[in-house]
This record gives sequence, C-alpha cells and structure tokens, in this order.
Amino acid sequence: MQAAMDITSKYCHKEMEAYGSCVASNPSTWQQNCHELKMKVAQCTSSHPVIQKIRQDCSKEFVEFERCLRENQDKPTSCSPHVARFLGCAETVDLSGVGNLSHSQILNWNVLLPHNLS
Repeated sequence: MQAAMDITSKYCHKEMEAYGSCVASNPSTWQQNCHELKMKVAQCTSSHPVIQKIRQDCSKEFVEFERCLRENQDKPTSCSPHVARFLGCAETVDLSGVGNLSHSQILNWNVLLPHNLS
C-alpha cells in the first residue's frame, strides 16, 4: 500500500486526495457522485509510462474490476477478488526500461482503486 501511495503522491496527489475523500463520503453512491473526480485521476495517471504499461498489460483484469464495481455500487468490497486479480497481474508486468520506478514500487499499485478495497 505504501508503494501505491508513494506513486500517487508523486504524480497525482491532489486528484487522488479529492477522489478518495469523495468515495469515503459517499459509500453507496460514490460511482455516480465521484465520476468526475475519477476521470481527473485517470487523466493524471494516464500520462505516466509505468501506469500506461500496467493498464495495457492488465486491461482485462481492470475492466472486470470496473464492471464489478458498477454492478455492486452499494457493496464495493464484494469486488475484492477482482482487485486481487488485477494486482496479481500488475506484479507480472515487465517494467524494465519503463519510467523511473522500480518493480517493487509498483507491486501494490492501486491508483484508480477506492482505498477501502485494497
């Protein structure tokens, strides 16, 4: 979790702070209420090459996680298995030569995940 927070703080602190606060304040409606903030996080993080690589290589797992969140908006913790599959995929991504972060800094990546799921 600390590695993910380090990445977030370094690249998208303001956006993640606003999104995390919104999710925490709206436990059953965060998907609708926080959508704009989620998009701001996505825009911020999409410019980082390490995150681009993980998104590319683990797109299937991430899409399944997002689908689960849409279908379980009132109980996002039920998507924990999806989080685990996504993070498991992220651990296998070859990051050699991508960005300036080591692989160990990415292992617990959760830039777009609500804090209460990881």
